[in-house]
Amino acid sequence: MAIEEGKKAPEFSLSGSDGKLHTLADYAGKKLIIYFYPKDNTPGCTKESCAFGEMYNELLAMDVNLLGVSKDSLTAHDKFIDKFNLPFTLLSDPDKVMLQDYSAWGEKKNYGKVSMGTIRSTVLIDNDGTVIKHWPNIKKAAEHPQQVLEFLKEL
Repeated sequence: MAIEEGKKAPEFSLSGSDGKLHTLADYAGKKLIIYFYPKDNTPGCTKESCAFGEMYNELLAMDVNLLGVSKDSLTAHDKFIDKFNLPFTLLSDPDKVMLQDYSAWGEKKNYGKVSMGTIRSTVLIDNDGTVIKHWPNIKKAAEHPQQVLEFLKEL
């Protein structure tokens, strides 16, 4: 299934770093940003996550929720959150079900080598569960959260 703007977002049910099970229905009535990243504690993922963390209160003031998703374990997420004081929940998708449903798992090229992995991407979901915006294949991890914030301000 591919993510399509204007279509309903795929359902999900994953464990979060807050000890709760998270589903799409939990966020009904609010906008939701879900960003997919390859690995905790790596340079690009850290920059992206910290940038989202810095704007978290502004997102909450706009009635927007934020989730980060990777295939890392909840234990790895806890260490990542503690190390960088991240104020939002990270979901663990070790079976890559949500990653695949949200077009965030696939073929990647790194220095000419092709492999399967997490594709850095972000999805913005409206109050009714509809995909408003999909940012596939993000290249500038540190700058991307600001792009998302600017898009939200223009809505």
